[in-house]
Amino acid sequence: MTLVAILTVRKNGLEKFRAFEKHAAAVMKEHGGRIERTIVIAPEGSPDVIKEIHVLTFPDAEAFAEYRNDKRLAELAHLRDESVVHTELLAGEDGPSYAA
Repeated sequence: MTLVAILTVRKNGLEKFRAFEKHAAAVMKEHGGRIERTIVIAPEGSPDVIKEIHVLTFPDAEAFAEYRNDKRLAELAHLRDESVVHTELLAGEDGPSYAA
């Protein structure tokens, strides 16, 4: 299972956001998940926020659900709540390779 998370993060909350993500990645790993890649998008029009895109993989939807319901993640939610303005989560599958 491949997921793309598009996160809008308060610039003044970046430290809390990064702390949350480090801990969340460790919890994710225990459920077979992994942050494959992150991309930081510089602010356009709003200097108070950035966008960060995460490409995530999990073995299946059940593993992702178990991760989302992990109590350790809930214990860290305050860090996320204080830093993230908006999240868009897209689930998909690997597409074709366009490599030459």
